[in-house]
Amino acid sequence: MKEIQEKIKDLEMRFKDLNARFDLDEKMKEIGDLKKKADKSDFWQDQKKASEISQKIALLESNIENLRNLGKEIEDLKEISKLVKEESEEFKELEKNYKVLEEKIKKGEERVFLSGPYDKLSAIITIQAGAGGRDAEDWVAMLLRMYQKYCDIQGLKTKILYQNFGEGGGPEGRIGIKEVSTKIKGNYVYGLLKNEQGIHRLVRISPFSAQALRHTSFAKVEVLPEIPESDMSKIEIKSEDLRVETFRASGPGGQHVNKRDSAVRIIHLPTGLKASSQEERLQGLNRKKAMQVLMTKLLRLSQQEKEKEIKKVKGEKISASWGNQRRSYVLHPYKLCKDIQTGVETSNVEAVLDGDLDKFIQAEVKI
Repeated sequence: MKEIQEKIKDLEMRFKDLNARFDLDEKMKEIGDLKKKADKSDFWQDQKKASEISQKIALLESNIENLRNLGKEIEDLKEISKLVKEESEEFKELEKNYKVLEEKIKKGEERVFLSGPYDKLSAIITIQAGAGGRDAEDWVAMLLRMYQKYCDIQGLKTKILYQNFGEGGGPEGRIGIKEVSTKIKGNYVYGLLKNEQGIHRLVRISPFSAQALRHTSFAKVEVLPEIPESDMSKIEIKSEDLRVETFRASGPGGQHVNKRDSAVRIIHLPTGLKASSQEERLQGLNRKKAMQVLMTKLLRLSQQEKEKEIKKVKGEKISASWGNQRRSYVLHPYKLCKDIQTGVETSNVEAVLDGDLDKFIQAEVKI
């Protein structure tokens, strides 16, 4: 009994720290300011901006209500722990409720650490094959499946925006992917996944090697927030700085391959940044979606330039830029998945590749 009471006490301390970090007074003031804007007679004239403000109010109020409910649940758990006897059915129920509450506290801690300007938004993940040939293309397909499985576990929706398949005819009908972009929809998705960005390395016996040789493959993961259109106005793009290319959507073959050149790639010539979309059947819609992704990249590039100036004053800090290795997945000669920047590791690599990323992402959130 003493052990569970100590655990509940630890939860209570974590809750107090969470409450202090959340700064309830500041959040109430923010809600008040937003509601003043919502009360203006011309509020709904700009429907997109009004919708964003309404969603922000709803999210803040939801967070406050959740925090207050957590406080009540902890108090209830403390009182129950004083009354139940060990080995009783009530004690088993107490342990079950403790685990549920611990998970809620963990989710609350995530929200507190995810306070960046775009952390609350949905995200777009792009995975590109690096060195390693067909193995690297297969590795991209494995990473895509890993993130899709993680999203399934978390109850998040995913949608492929663009994919460029590699060669088919591999073992077990495996078809690799040279590059893929997928949208992940949900609150705080970008904040949770932004530190997945970087180089992911795989070491295994190659399924493409007739001699069953060990092979090392690399893939680059890029994570972007799905920035609202109201923020897009901050970026000015000259039409002469863009090159627009149309092409037929890539696919593994069969009747579902799009026979029309509806996919669109837009290249920003001064920076070399590019974005593609084949999600829609109409070329005009794909151009619009590709443009949104490109503008997001340009906006982030602008922020990175500002951060570089700040670093000159404050000094360097560890970043999850493309040039840094994010995580290593070793399947042979031993099994180990290790995150290079957080130090988190596990020997159950198969579980990680099946979407069990929570321990890595929880550590990344607190970087």
